[in-house]
Amino acid sequence: MVRCTGDFADALVTDGGKYQAVLSSLWSVVSHRRWKWVVAAIWIVVLVGTSAYSQKLTDVQNNEATTFLPRSAESTRAAQELERFQSRDALSTVVVYERPTGLSAEDIVRMREQAATMGHLEAVTGRVAGPFVSSDGRAAQTIVTFDIGAEGWSAMTDKADQLRSIARISGVDVHVTGPGGQAADSAEAFEGIDSTLLYAAGGVVILLLLLTYRSPVLWILPVVSAVVALTVSQAIVYLVAERGHLTVNAQSQGILTVLVFGAGTDYALLLVARYREELHRHLDRHVAMARALRGTAPAVIASAATVMSGMLCLVFAEMNSTSGLGPVAAIGVAVSLLVMLTLLPALLVITGRWVFWPRRPAIATERRDEQGIWGRVGRWILPRPRPVWIATAVVLGIAAVGALRLDASGLPAAEAYTHTVDSELGQQVLDRHAFRSAAIPILVSTDAAHADAVRAAISELGDRVQAGAAVVRDGEAYVPVAITAEPSSQSAFDDVRQIRAAAHRVPGADALVGGQSAVLLDIQEASARDDRVLIPLILAVIMLVLMILLRALLSPLLLIGTVVLSYGAALGLSTLLFREILGFRSADSSFPLYAFVFLVALGIDYNIFLMSRVREETHQVGTVAGSVKALATTGGVITSAGLVLASTFLVLATLPVVAFVEIGVAVGIGVLLDTLVVRSILVTALNLDLGARIWWPSRLDRSRRPSRDGASPLHTDEAHGAASTDDHETARG
Repeated sequence: MVRCTGDFADALVTDGGKYQAVLSSLWSVVSHRRWKWVVAAIWIVVLVGTSAYSQKLTDVQNNEATTFLPRSAESTRAAQELERFQSRDALSTVVVYERPTGLSAEDIVRMREQAATMGHLEAVTGRVAGPFVSSDGRAAQTIVTFDIGAEGWSAMTDKADQLRSIARISGVDVHVTGPGGQAADSAEAFEGIDSTLLYAAGGVVILLLLLTYRSPVLWILPVVSAVVALTVSQAIVYLVAERGHLTVNAQSQGILTVLVFGAGTDYALLLVARYREELHRHLDRHVAMARALRGTAPAVIASAATVMSGMLCLVFAEMNSTSGLGPVAAIGVAVSLLVMLTLLPALLVITGRWVFWPRRPAIATERRDEQGIWGRVGRWILPRPRPVWIATAVVLGIAAVGALRLDASGLPAAEAYTHTVDSELGQQVLDRHAFRSAAIPILVSTDAAHADAVRAAISELGDRVQAGAAVVRDGEAYVPVAITAEPSSQSAFDDVRQIRAAAHRVPGADALVGGQSAVLLDIQEASARDDRVLIPLILAVIMLVLMILLRALLSPLLLIGTVVLSYGAALGLSTLLFREILGFRSADSSFPLYAFVFLVALGIDYNIFLMSRVREETHQVGTVAGSVKALATTGGVITSAGLVLASTFLVLATLPVVAFVEIGVAVGIGVLLDTLVVRSILVTALNLDLGARIWWPSRLDRSRRPSRDGASPLHTDEAHGAASTDDHETARG
């Protein structure tokens, strides 16, 4: 039986069991002289059949904040009650005028004429309100409500342009803000996000594959496979979302793109490295690929299963946007795994050895990785493992202190983009001239009998809030409440809390407080709950998977500890970068959880690859010698994989949306730390310091005996001259 890396096969298949035979048959089919063409043809058919659905994924995106929340949130229930008064698709849009020297009477007349013209625009609903002039006479606002219906937020870009073209007055600055203006800016920021991320991620992957393979041809096959995986993944996500079973937004779609390219290319690197090793041993490339798949697939499948397990924990989130991200990411990883273990091997076997040109692998020309940089690092750690891991942990801990400055209470509208947008400029004008948020009021729903009592209770809160007249219809009512605070600010959230407390005190009113500020507050609180619940859950699930895969308790605990330490360091370093260099004062409320799930689920992979090799070598030469050899033989390909994954996530930083930039930078930094510091130095030093104890409570390494000539296991291993590999697997066919 093939002995698979780190006993992954023991966890995935039973010794001599039927699953082993099924997997072996699958690898034989994929690499078969004739069946390879069938495999490739099947994927071509799948690609053609799914490409149309893939292109429709943006059609089912839902970027409205109200859909991010569960039905139980108060703002969600309030929105349902308020639908009898206004359409859920209605967006209040504020046209803001400002003349620093003061508005003239002629300006006011022009604004009234323009308001009448705006009222005749397509999709305008209700009465155009205004213009309302500020108390200092230097600014004014006109409120226009659009019912965007099935067109979605993307329609607001053209409508905002129409408002600007109408509202031209010489010497007067004009801006479009409010929910409609924010929707227009959001639609513009996300326009073309698919192609931007696809081309950027593809360009990064191509560059790194060229540097890794040093071949002008070989990179084409992993990239083509990644494109197929992305197309099929997007099609599956679209079909699920289109039936209403999944919430997809621009953020989850963007993450899907970089995750498929990053994870898929990682799997490709591992397979190609093992295939190249087997080509040094076997003249027949079909045999070489079958052996490569037998050695690579079990470890890659188990690693992908670890990632998917972590991602699927997100389905327990209260936030619909977060719970939707879990299946989206899991689908991307699953399809990437399937493509890289079927289509890519078929393409490699079809093209033959020439695809490695100009460094075509020949028989008996293996390199010795023990003499490479990672072999030297392992031998440097060997005499002093305890000081090394202590110093490394202290440095990472110091870096993690920076996370104390992280403010993940949510991104105000003024900080949502990397550049200043028009809706932000308009809001600044409203703030400067002390306009109340009449276009973005807090809305309190109640029954008609208690409307006056609710309004009176809110009015007692003071000048910060101004309760308007109740609107009554069919025995139900709502009370609009204007506030002076910017709707997405903490001050506005405090106002919502006070309004809720006042309204809930009215007996029998069953008042519900909604509106934009209430929605954003509920998002913040739901995200905080998800952090408290999901982070421990993800750790527990991954811990369980590691215990099964490594057949030990201590080593999984150590791996989880190192990854959590790495997460803290990445969060600390990225926070300092955000605040001191990029000028981001706060982070999206979902940022800590998203960063955690990606760093822990993806970062643990590299530690799994290393520890699985350590376990394999322990059977041969013991834990100490096995740790040094494992680092030497896994170093090159895992470092390349880490660089690819980090670079693809950093592509998110090219987008003009702060939430994307923060996730991309934090995950990129974390993956680099995992690859270059945690896996190579911290974990290796712990292994060398603890020795066989890392496998507690299993019996592994208890039966090791000194060699007959008295040499240390490490020297014995070197004397054997075990052949090295380019990849992380140790299975021998």
